[in-house]
Order: sequence, then C-alpha cells, then structure tokens
Amino acid sequence: MILSSLMPGSLALAHQAAQQSVASNPTEQAASLERAGNYAEAEQAWKTVLASSPDDPQANAHLGLMYALQGNYADAVPAYRKALKLRPDMPGVNLDLGLALFKQGQLAEAISPLKAAAAETPSDPRPALLLGMCLYGTRQYSAAIPYLRNGVEQTPTNLALRLTLAQSCLWASNYDCALNEYQAILRQDPNSAQADMIAGEALDAKGDKPGAIAQFRAAEKAAPNTPDVHFGLGYLLYTQGQFPEAENEFRAELALEPNHALALTWLGDIALKNNNWTEARQDIERALTQPGANRQATLDLGIIDAQERHYTAAESEFRRAIKLDPSNPDAHWRLARVLQAEGKKDEANAELATVRQLHETKDERLVQQMNHPPASTEP
Repeated sequence: MILSSLMPGSLALAHQAAQQSVASNPTEQAASLERAGNYAEAEQAWKTVLASSPDDPQANAHLGLMYALQGNYADAVPAYRKALKLRPDMPGVNLDLGLALFKQGQLAEAISPLKAAAAETPSDPRPALLLGMCLYGTRQYSAAIPYLRNGVEQTPTNLALRLTLAQSCLWASNYDCALNEYQAILRQDPNSAQADMIAGEALDAKGDKPGAIAQFRAAEKAAPNTPDVHFGLGYLLYTQGQFPEAENEFRAELALEPNHALALTWLGDIALKNNNWTEARQDIERALTQPGANRQATLDLGIIDAQERHYTAAESEFRRAIKLDPSNPDAHWRLARVLQAEGKKDEANAELATVRQLHETKDERLVQQMNHPPASTEP
C-alpha cells in the first residue's frame, strides 16, 4: 500500500507524555495509561484532566491521539484543532490532524495542516507524502508531482506510488514526465497494464497515434480485464476511422462494465455513422443515464432527433451540447439547421455566424476521454 508505514500519533507527543510531571496526578495517570497502550482508559483519563483544565493544549492533543489510535478520527479532529488553536507551534499535531482528516477522506481539509507539518519537519517524508496524495486526490496534479516524486525517491520500489506519480504527470499534461515514470515502472514490472495505458495516453497527447495504439494493445494483452483498457484502445481506433475494430473493443469493455457511459456513447456514435438509428438511440439514451456521460452523447441524440424530425427535442439537445462545449462548431451548425426547420431564421443566422468564427473540431485526446479516478484514501 502507498502509505502503509504511516501510523497515527507523533513521537513528539509520546515523549511529552513520558515527561509529564509526577506532581500532577491526573495528568501522570493519563500519560501512564497511554504509555501502557491502554488507549480507552487513557482517553477517559485525559478527559478527566480536561474537565478541570479545558484549555490545556497538551491534554487536548493527547485526547485526539487516543481517539485516533482507536480509529475514532472524527472525534480526534476537533481535539487536535483545539490543541493547535491553544498552541499553534505544538510539535507533531499538524501531522496527526492531517492524517486524521486523510483517513476520513477529507483530502482538501487535510492539505493545510500537512503543509504546516511538512514545513515543520522537512526531513520527515511522511507529511510530504500525505500532502502529495491529498493534492492528487483533489486533482491538483501539478502541485502533487514534487511531493509524490520525493516519496518515490524515498521508496523507489513502491510501484503503486510510482503509478500515482505517473498519473499525476499525465493529468498535469507533463507527458515526458509520465513517459519517464513508465520506463521506470517497466524496469520493475514489464507487464504493468496500467503503465502501458498511461504511456499510451501520453503518446496520444504527443500526437503519436500508432505508438499509443501499440501501448494499449500491450496493456490489453497483459491484462485484458483491466478497466478502460478496451475502451481506450477502441477510442484510439475510432479516431483513426477503424470503426469495426473500435466497435469490437467497445463491446469488450461493455462485457466487463455493462453501463460504461463512454463505451456506450461511442458505440452509439458508430451505429449513427452506419445509419442504424434505432440501435444508435438505444446506446446513446442508455449512456446518458449513466455517470460520466459526455457532450458527444448529447450531440448524437440531437442528431437522431433531428433526423426523425423531432425538432423541439433536437433543439434542446443541441443547446445542451453547446452549453457543455461552446467551441464545438458542429453543435452550432446542427442547431442552426434545426432552427431553420422551425422557421427561426434570425436565431439560425446567429448560429451560422458562430460556426464561421470557430475552427474545425478535432478529435479529443484520449486523456480527455478517460476517467480520472480520485486517489484512494486507504493508506
């Protein structure tokens, strides 16, 4: 696992507990129970301390630690926050707060305390690695790269972490970085389908379609049940006009994931190109009911409605497609044709004027089609 070495609780807090003055009986009792690993009893003891001294920053921090060590991260967070409010420079607490938030999947909220923790102890790789994962999980890919790279340098055999770095490079449009990480992954795992897919997306983005297709064929051969491998290859073949082979790949993806929105979309688009209107409508309408449906499905449904003279529905679909992507001239042109059929000449002329101002639409790169899954919050 990427973060398997991280445990809640900081050494600073453990040392502080060991050094509590014996003169303070409730505090010493709580610290003793904590050192002995009796976390539930220590939790109650720290609560006793706080009953008489609610603004004791160390007691609040230790109470948070007891919660965290029992897996109760929701209650640990406010205890850590109060400790930091009372004493912002308390060692280790920012890391513990960041980890507690991370464990709950609250990645955006974890970024600030983890940045503070990384600045506080620059020689400790843990806060930087957690910070990198939080930035990745919140899709701040460019910002995540240096922290993830530092983590890879600390643990160069951690393939899961290196894959995360490669994905960050890809989604930050740093394609050379992604390809460099791909080569590093291959030295450890020559049959990594995920690495082949990352390299394929990077090559496609750099304009190397044959290279991209070769990478996806390698990924498909290595692990044919990998999510999106058939879709990715199918989409690359589609952009090259190889529709029958692309259709086979989309169907292979649907055999693994019957509700794959993008595979349904482009399968429907191929049926539309073949004038199979009924089949096209079935695939596209089904795609539009799934999460992840894109502008192409909306546009294609409008085309089908216009072909069947359902002009009101077609107008609505084309306007929705334009809202999703105002720069697509095809949607404006098709809307203009429908408006003409409806007798709305002025509106049609306005859409045609827009078409003349827009450049010809190019196929979207594969990296824009593929899903970007959030980072796992399980270390």
